[in-house]
Amino acid sequence: METDDVSVREQLFHNRVRETIICVLLFTCLYILSYLILTHFKKAAEFVTDDIEDATVNKIALWLCTFTLSVAVCAVLLLPISILSNEVLLTFPQSYYMQWLNGSLIHGLWNLVFLFSNLSLVFLMPFTYFFTESEGFAGSKKGVMARVYEAVVLLLLLALLVLGIVWVASAILHDNVARKSLYDLWEYYLPYLYSGISLFGTVLLLLCTPFGLSRMFSVTSSLLVKPRLLEDVEDILSCTSFEEDSLYRKLNTGRTSCWVKLNVEAMKKDYQTVQSKRIALETRRKASAWQRNLGYPLAMLVLLALTVMCVLMVCFNVLELLLDETALPRGMEDPHLGMASFSMFGSLGAAVQVVLILYLMVSSLVGFYSSPVFTGLLPRAKDTNVTQIIANCMSLLILSSALPVFSRTLGITRFDLLGDFGRYNWLGNFYIVFLYNMLFAGLTSASLIKTVTWAVQRELIRAFGLHKLPLTVSRSAVPFRLLLASGLSKIQ
Repeated sequence: METDDVSVREQLFHNRVRETIICVLLFTCLYILSYLILTHFKKAAEFVTDDIEDATVNKIALWLCTFTLSVAVCAVLLLPISILSNEVLLTFPQSYYMQWLNGSLIHGLWNLVFLFSNLSLVFLMPFTYFFTESEGFAGSKKGVMARVYEAVVLLLLLALLVLGIVWVASAILHDNVARKSLYDLWEYYLPYLYSGISLFGTVLLLLCTPFGLSRMFSVTSSLLVKPRLLEDVEDILSCTSFEEDSLYRKLNTGRTSCWVKLNVEAMKKDYQTVQSKRIALETRRKASAWQRNLGYPLAMLVLLALTVMCVLMVCFNVLELLLDETALPRGMEDPHLGMASFSMFGSLGAAVQVVLILYLMVSSLVGFYSSPVFTGLLPRAKDTNVTQIIANCMSLLILSSALPVFSRTLGITRFDLLGDFGRYNWLGNFYIVFLYNMLFAGLTSASLIKTVTWAVQRELIRAFGLHKLPLTVSRSAVPFRLLLASGLSKIQ
């Protein structure tokens, strides 16, 4: 009996060591990847300045931002890793090489991501911002430690302010519970704060994702070569080249007329616009027929299919919410991996779920950086300062940590939330979940319809040459016969 107890304890010890090693290796890889990404965007002048103190502070801030970004990437991969692990265990149930992949490992990974995401969001990122902006208390000795002391004091004051706001909010919403739990910080107030942050992240995803889904078409269109629809690229390229040469000669002739003096800046902007247009036309001319006629339509069809699939899955989830209360998102303490697939279509459905989750995350980022409010945060290669890096890492962490709750609430996957992700107070509220699904389906459908109809109208207007008409001429007043004749003449 004692031997059996020893063997069980040894097995538990070895399992814990194995899980720790796997998590450390995964996080190390993500940390290296995040560091390379931030190094690509950071402004090098801020890290090699003559002031050694500022350079050291910026390097420490970059390390903390790298940690936060790696946690954000790991949060994005939580659901894909969990879903794929379940399918792998279903495919190879007795494989010796897959014994390390179990529910305990996945559950521990969820708990670590939840802990580190909240640690980064509540403590590390505010400390990093205060650390870069501080100069030390007046009268104290200057140095890195003086900045650390000031940043810690500011962080403590901010924590007291936030906890006070949380206590007031809980006192308003739950009067009796708030008064009894005044000193119950860990068990009540921190989960309450995490629930509020998660709700803010899911609302931000609700606003950014539909807009991003519509913007994905234009972004993909700018990266690919469009087919030649009733358009002579050689003729347009020749005209553009002549226009570019004319502007170049005007800028370099050195004439001193008043007209040139007043419009040099405008001519430079026109020259840059025409030059970029010529480069784009040359790219279109050099592209192969397969790339023009197959790549672009195929990419558009894939984006349209993914978007329509997301809307259909959300509509199906709305019907399930109306018919069955078990469709509400809930937490799961012990994930039984390898028992059954989380999709009714098996491994293929699970793969589609993974693709849709990643597609929604990419769309939310596109919508986030395309919105007028956050477009100033868009990072630029080799020209992003430390403050912008901190703001971007914090924004990405908010969006990515809310992605598992967002995907489960919309019914994109049936994988229930693990650990503290399933303890959010608002997840069991039917009206909030139902309204959330209806808003997402409505906003996405409206954005998709508007994007497709405007894109078709714009391409038809450009193909028939109506964009060259003067603004005083109404395009709707052009007879249909003239449109048809213009189109036939271009085809011939």
